[in-house]
Amino acid sequence: MSDAPAVLPPGSERPGPGEPGWAWRVNRAVVSLARAHRARAASLLRGLDLHPGQEVLLLVLADTGPTTPGRLAGALSIEPPTVTKMVQRLEGAGLVRRDPDPADRRSTVVSLTPAARERLHGVDEAWTVLAEETLAGLDERERVDLVRLLERAAAGLPGATCR
Repeated sequence: MSDAPAVLPPGSERPGPGEPGWAWRVNRAVVSLARAHRARAASLLRGLDLHPGQEVLLLVLADTGPTTPGRLAGALSIEPPTVTKMVQRLEGAGLVRRDPDPADRRSTVVSLTPAARERLHGVDEAWTVLAEETLAGLDERERVDLVRLLERAAAGLPGATCR
């Protein structure tokens, strides 16, 4: 299997850094990986009755404990209305609950239910499968290098959450 993109812009032959077509090649590879990764994640999460992104919200709650929707939005780098919809759906599925914030009765605190804690075991398994499939064609050194390089590349973009 070749590492060359299936289709290159007209007149380009696997451009390298600084050459015409290089930006296209970089961005195409990143987009292709992101799309395939998200599609496979969706497939694995479907077996857990979750949609991509919901598992991350559950993982954040598992790490932070009960927290406000505003703090969840910040931790997930998404807008508060998006968190509100996610929490409503997860609450409907019995995976989170909302209670009045003891420090500010005008606000709510979101927490995991016991059902969510059980579901997190499946999320860990799904993420392990996803990571293994994503890195399947790489040896151990390449895996370490790729993760390090992806983290560095993400850190160069505004709004990156890979720190």
